[in-house]
Amino acid sequence: MTRLDRSSANARQAAPVRAVHLGLGAFHRAHQAWYTMADPEWGIAAYTFRNTELPHLLTEQEGLYSLQVSGEAEPHIDIVDSISRAHPGQDTDQWLADLASPEVALLTLTITEAAYHVGGDLDGTAIGRVLAGLRRRYRAGGAPIALVPCDNLAGNGTVLRSNLHAAAAEDSTEFRAWLDESVSFVNTVVDRITPASTEQAPATTSKLTGLDDRAPVVTEPFTEWLLAGDFPLGRPAWERAGARFVDDLDSYQQRKLWFLNGAHSLLAYVGPALGCETIDQAVQHPMLSELMESWWDTAARHASLPADDLAEYRQRLLRRFASRGIRHNLLQIAADGSQKIPARILPVLRAERSLGRMPNSAVATLAGWLIHLRTREVRDPRAAELVTTARSPDPARRVIAALDADLAEDRALISAIETAGKELETRS
Repeated sequence: MTRLDRSSANARQAAPVRAVHLGLGAFHRAHQAWYTMADPEWGIAAYTFRNTELPHLLTEQEGLYSLQVSGEAEPHIDIVDSISRAHPGQDTDQWLADLASPEVALLTLTITEAAYHVGGDLDGTAIGRVLAGLRRRYRAGGAPIALVPCDNLAGNGTVLRSNLHAAAAEDSTEFRAWLDESVSFVNTVVDRITPASTEQAPATTSKLTGLDDRAPVVTEPFTEWLLAGDFPLGRPAWERAGARFVDDLDSYQQRKLWFLNGAHSLLAYVGPALGCETIDQAVQHPMLSELMESWWDTAARHASLPADDLAEYRQRLLRRFASRGIRHNLLQIAADGSQKIPARILPVLRAERSLGRMPNSAVATLAGWLIHLRTREVRDPRAAELVTTARSPDPARRVIAALDADLAEDRALISAIETAGKELETRS
C-alpha cells in the first residue's frame, strides 16, 4: 500500500493560501474544501482548535485526503487537494499571520451553532480568535476580507457580524469603523450529510485506490451551497462545483432548518427510545416515519416556498435519509440540542400553538429530548444545567423554560410533552 501524498495521488502542487478556514473537521472537508478544489488558484490554510491529531495526519499527507461519496452502490473516491496547510490551535502566530496577510481574501468557518453564542471572557472561543485575527489584519494595513460562516444558523453571516461587533465594543473607534467598512459578512445555506468516519473508511480507500489514507471522510452524493454577500478581494470559482449565489437566502434557510434539520432532531431524540441507532434505521420505523411525515406536513403550513418545491424537497430527503451508504448516527445528531431546537422546532411549534393546534411531532421531539437529557451522555454547551433540570421536579416545564419562557407557561403543551414522554419510555 502506498502512502497518500501529492506524488502518489498525481495531485497538483499545493496552491497559494488565499483562504483560511476555522473548524477543520469532516463537514468542512466534505463541503467547502471540496468546492474550493474546483479552482486551482486557491489554497486553504485550515485550523482546528479541538483536535491536534488531524492536522498532523493531514500535514503528513501534504494536505490530501480521500472523500468517499457513498450512496447505494460502491463509493466513489475523490482525492481532495485544496488544503495547502493544516494547523492545530496552538499555531497562534501562524493563525494571526494568515489573517493579516493581504493575499488572504476570505475566512470560512464551521464552528457549530453553539460557538456563535458567547458572553464574558472571549479567550479560547472561536469569536475571540476571529476577532484577534481581524485586529492583526487591521494593524497590518487593513486589507478587506470576507467572512463566510457555514453553520446551520438562520442569517449566519448576520449573526456573526452582530457578535463580532459586540465583542469589539471596547476596541478603538478606528478599528470598529474598519470592521464596518472593510469586513464583509456572507450569509450561507450549507447541506451535505457527513457522518463520523468509521473504522472501515481507510480500508475502503485502500481497496479502491491503493492509497493509505489515515484521514478519510465519508459523505453522501447530494451537496448544496447557497451564498449571499460580497467578496471584496475575490473568491474561488465555487460555482464550477455547483455553488449558487443568490440575493435572498431566507426561504431556503427556513426550508433546510425545518425540513432537513428539524426531521433530523426529531429522529435523533425519538429514535433511540424505539431502538434505532442511525437515520436510515429510523426512517424505516413505522412510528418514526409517520411522525416525520406529520412534522413535514406541519412545517409546510408555515413555510415560505411553494408547495411544489417543498413536496420535491421532501421526496429528496426521504431518499437521502434512507440511503444505507450513509450510516448517520442519531446520537451524533443529538448533540447541542439547546442550540438546535430553537431554530429547527420552536418556530413551527409557536406558530401552531398560536392557532390553537397541538403538533404531535414537535411534542414528541421535545419529549424525546427530555429523555435524552435524563438518560444519555449529553454533548451540549448547557449540558450541566439542562441535565440537572431534566432530573429535577417538574422537568418538562423547567427545561422548556430554558429555551422559551412563554412556551413553558403553556400548560396544555407541557402536559402533552409529559404524556408523550411517558409513552416513549414505555417503549424503551
